[in-house]
Amino acid sequence: MEEKKKKKVVIVTGGTGLVGHGILLFLEKNPRPTEHWVFLSSSDGDLRDLQSTKNIFEKHRPTHVIHLAASVGGLFKNMRRKVEMFRDNMSINDNVLLCCKEYKVEKCISCMSTCIFPDEIKYPMDETMIHLGPPHPSNEGYAYAKRMVDILNRAYNEQYGEGCKYTSVVPTNVFGPYDNFNVEDSHVIPGLIHKCFLSVREKQQKMIVYGSGKPKRQFIYSLDLGALLVWSLDHYHDVLPLILSVGADAEVSISEAVKEITIAMGFQGELVFDTTKADGQFRKTASNKKLLSMYPVRG
Repeated sequence: MEEKKKKKVVIVTGGTGLVGHGILLFLEKNPRPTEHWVFLSSSDGDLRDLQSTKNIFEKHRPTHVIHLAASVGGLFKNMRRKVEMFRDNMSINDNVLLCCKEYKVEKCISCMSTCIFPDEIKYPMDETMIHLGPPHPSNEGYAYAKRMVDILNRAYNEQYGEGCKYTSVVPTNVFGPYDNFNVEDSHVIPGLIHKCFLSVREKQQKMIVYGSGKPKRQFIYSLDLGALLVWSLDHYHDVLPLILSVGADAEVSISEAVKEITIAMGFQGELVFDTTKADGQFRKTASNKKLLSMYPVRG
C-alpha cells in the first residue's frame, strides 16, 4: 500500500484525442515503467460537472495531470457556438484545477492554443502577449475561456504557493493520427484531408476550399507535441505559459498546405478558393525562443 502511494500517477484528460494519442504513441516508444499513466475519455466522466470530475480524481488519485480536455472545433464551429465554447471550457478548466488542489496533485499542465492571442499584435507572438488585447472575434468564446486557465494557474500559485504547481503550454496548429476529420467542425489539416479524399473518391474536377487560402499557420505533428508535453511535465516549472511550436520561419499559408495535401493524395483537379467564406485570423505566428532556450535540440 505504501509503495502504491509513492508511485507517480499521471492522468491525461482528453487522453483519447489527437494530442492524447501523441503522448501515448511517444510513451510506447519511450516507456516509463515506474509511472502509471491513465488516458481518460469522455466515457470516464463529464468534466463539465464538478461531482463527475471529483469521482475521476477519487478513483485514480493522480499525482500529476496533463489537462488536454476541451470543447474544441475549427473556425466555423467556433463562430456558430460561442456560448457553448465559453461555458463548457470555463467549467472544464475550473473543475479540473479545483480537483487538482483538493486531491493535492503535485503538478498540472493545461493545454491552450495560439488562437487565444490578441488579434492585433506584434509578430512573432511570445508568452508575455496573451492578455494584451482581445482575440479574433471568430473564436472569442473559446479564446477567453482558455485564457482564464493562465489566470487560474497564477491565482492558485499566488494564493496556495508551492502546493499548486500549475502551468500551461500553448501549441500551434496540431495535426496527426486520431484527429477529428469532420469536414465542417475539424481543424484545417484534417478537414482538408477529408475533403481531398472525397474529391478523389468521387472523381471531382474541382475541390472547394473555404476562404482565400492566404492566412498563415504553423503546424506541429502530434507525436512531436506528445514528446514535448512529457518533457514539460518533467522539466518545465514556471507558472507562466510555454509556447510549443516550430519556428516562425516554418509558417505556411493555407493554400500551400492544401497544395501539399492534394499532391500527397493524388488529386489532379482544380482548386477553387471560396472567398465568400471566412478566413478567420490571418496570422498567429508564435515564437519558440523560450522553448529553444530550455529544450535540448538534437542534431
